[in-house]
Amino acid sequence: MATLVSPSLLAANFLDLQRDIDMINRSEADWLHLDVMDGVFVPNISFGFPIIDAVSKICKKPLDIHFMITKPERYIARTARTGAMMMNVHYEACTHLNRTVHEIHEAGMKAGVTLNPSTPVSMLEDIIQDVDMVLLMSVNPGFGGQAFIENTINKVKRLRRMIAEAGSKAVIEVDGGVQAETAPRLVAAGVDVLVSGSYIFKSSNPEGVIKSLKAL
Repeated sequence: MATLVSPSLLAANFLDLQRDIDMINRSEADWLHLDVMDGVFVPNISFGFPIIDAVSKICKKPLDIHFMITKPERYIARTARTGAMMMNVHYEACTHLNRTVHEIHEAGMKAGVTLNPSTPVSMLEDIIQDVDMVLLMSVNPGFGGQAFIENTINKVKRLRRMIAEAGSKAVIEVDGGVQAETAPRLVAAGVDVLVSGSYIFKSSNPEGVIKSLKAL
C-alpha cells in the first residue's frame, strides 16, 4: 500500500485552526491525527471533545484519534459521536484490552492500539488479529518536538513479522520525530502510516511536506 500521512493537530495553530484545517483539506493528507492527553497517563494536557467536535465539522479527512488517557473505554460512545474513523488506545492504559477493542468496533469505528517506547510488540501477540492498526510511539508520549528513538526501526520490523505470521490486516503507524531523515527509514522498515506534527505545520510549505511524505 502507498504510504499514508496523518498530520498531528497538536502542532497546528490553535488561534487559527480553520486555516490549518483548510490546508489539511487541500493537501494530500490521508487522515488527521488528534492527540487527547489527560495530564495523568501522560505529563501534559492537550484538548478534548469541544475541539474534536469543532474540527470534525470542517475537516474532510478521516479523524485518527489517539487517546493518551487513563480508562479510555469510558469515551468510546462519545468518540463515535464525533464521527471518528479510528479510536486508538494505549495498551498500557487498558486493563481489558480485548473488550475495549471489541467495544470500539461495535461502536462503528476502527480500533487502534498504541505501544509506548518501552513496551515490546510481543505484548500484542494475542490481539494482533483483532486490531486495525498498531501505533508505535517513537518518542515518549506527552510532548511534541522530541528526538526520535532509534530502536523504533527494529521494533517496526518485529511488528511487521508478527502481523505477517498472524495473518493480521493491521497497519503500522509511527508517531514522534517523523521528518525528512527518519521517514524514509521508517517506510523502508514497514511503516504504513506516518504521523508528523511540527515537521508539517511549522514548515513554510506544509502541503509540499505532506506531498513529499506521501511519495515515500
